[in-house]
Amino acid sequence: MRDRYLRALRRQPVDRTPVWIMRQAGRYLPEYREVRKRAGDFLTLCKTPELACKVTLQPLERFDLDAAIIFSDILTIPDAMGLGLTLEEGMGPRFEFPIRSPGEIEKLPRVDVEARLDYVMQAIRMTRRELSGRVPLIGFSGSPWTLATYMVEGGSSKEFRHVKGLMHDQPDAAELLMKKLTESVSDYLRAQATAGAQSLMVFDTWGGVLAEPDYVRFSLEPMIRIVENLKADPAVSDIPVTLFTKGGGNWLELIAASGCDALGLDWTVSLASARSRVGHLVALQGNLDPTVLYASSDKVIAEAVRILEDFGDGDGHVFNLGHGIHPGVDPERVRTLVDAVHRESAR
Repeated sequence: MRDRYLRALRRQPVDRTPVWIMRQAGRYLPEYREVRKRAGDFLTLCKTPELACKVTLQPLERFDLDAAIIFSDILTIPDAMGLGLTLEEGMGPRFEFPIRSPGEIEKLPRVDVEARLDYVMQAIRMTRRELSGRVPLIGFSGSPWTLATYMVEGGSSKEFRHVKGLMHDQPDAAELLMKKLTESVSDYLRAQATAGAQSLMVFDTWGGVLAEPDYVRFSLEPMIRIVENLKADPAVSDIPVTLFTKGGGNWLELIAASGCDALGLDWTVSLASARSRVGHLVALQGNLDPTVLYASSDKVIAEAVRILEDFGDGDGHVFNLGHGIHPGVDPERVRTLVDAVHRESAR
């Protein structure tokens, strides 16, 4: 297996900087859109292991990527809790039954991941067989705070009125929600690793909207418990875990001290600065602004070089975007980026 991605996460020497791209299987690829159309809707695509496996592998057929990430969605856990998830093109996620009261939180079940989310495990096992050791496979989940934002708001939000209201006015209820989600996310990631995921990532998309005390209490501490739960299980304790808080640049030292193996960075944070702040405690993943992929090939190459130089010499860098790739990107720009990262870092 080409293991430079796993080696980088463990801060071991590599022959060149590994690269993969968040949302690398997605709408910017015409072959993905074709499979999505055949599936009928996004959730059916996610819940059909053969199709999820197929679209997971599609980017690797085009680009020389160093890892695959299982095709799924961050909202699988609240969907399995029975909140009535729908995902409509151009509308974002919606929950038919948002959680707004302590009583509703108390009734939330701990997800039986083997029963309710087995379609994800099937897709992982199938993808591992199809990869046949070519590159590692990444499993993932949304963070408890990020899942809670959707569950309480009922969908996407700009103000986070309901979930922040819950957090401020009924903190005990908010903590109970985080506890329940922490248990389910831990179970879910453990099951993914057991099924064959060789690395795990927690996407904390909305942690950056919190004030620092609230971030620590409601976002970071649940992620720390997830890492502790995984590291305490001998069956999965050696699986590298990456934590990524979008907008979390103020709290890099706190995240790095969580026990995770790698820290994801968005494009607002300098890799050199991050490296000086966290030392050799964790590997760093990131952090090209996704909109650079709309620019010319020369600009894409120049930005790839700039980020490699920003990290500098030494081990522990996984090249990625600072967030997910946008649907309108030309796939050839992705090829340019991946090839440039490998070529320039090998020097």
